[in-house]
Amino acid sequence: MLLLILGVALWWGAHFFKRLAPGARADMGKKGRGLVAGALIVSVLLMIVGYRISDGPYWWGASAPLKGINNLLVLAALYLFAADGMKTRITRHIRHPQLTAVSLWAVAHLIVNGDLPSFVLFGGLLVWALLEMAVLSRAQSWTPPAGPFPPRKEIMAVVGAVIVMLVIGLIHTWLGYNPFGG
Repeated sequence: MLLLILGVALWWGAHFFKRLAPGARADMGKKGRGLVAGALIVSVLLMIVGYRISDGPYWWGASAPLKGINNLLVLAALYLFAADGMKTRITRHIRHPQLTAVSLWAVAHLIVNGDLPSFVLFGGLLVWALLEMAVLSRAQSWTPPAGPFPPRKEIMAVVGAVIVMLVIGLIHTWLGYNPFGG
């Protein structure tokens, strides 16, 4: 469990470093980007390894209905990621589409994973995303994208989200976690 906690903590620290120590981050210049990116890669590796080897209480497991809810939330999260990159119409209404997507993804995984390691991983990332949105909202003003919002971009974002969802589903299945079955 320690590796998992360290991974989540490093993720938080790398993301909040710029806000908590702006002077130190600014002094690092371009080199700081590489260090933060490296810290994020290490944090993801720690979270993956830590999650795979962690053990703890188990309260509930995935059922077909919970997997269905999970899949809808993950699909919505993937759409929000695509929509942010393409600046589709929804980005006019959601200030932080990617962080909202991480929040949806984390909630989706908490719904189907009722064990302590999942609470640490997905709960930790959910709290991080919510705090990050609050910090960014306080630090910056926001001007929603003005458009235009061509239907072609909307369709591309939806199709892209579905394709990525299928690829992620296949990878989960290969790892032994079938997200589509009962």
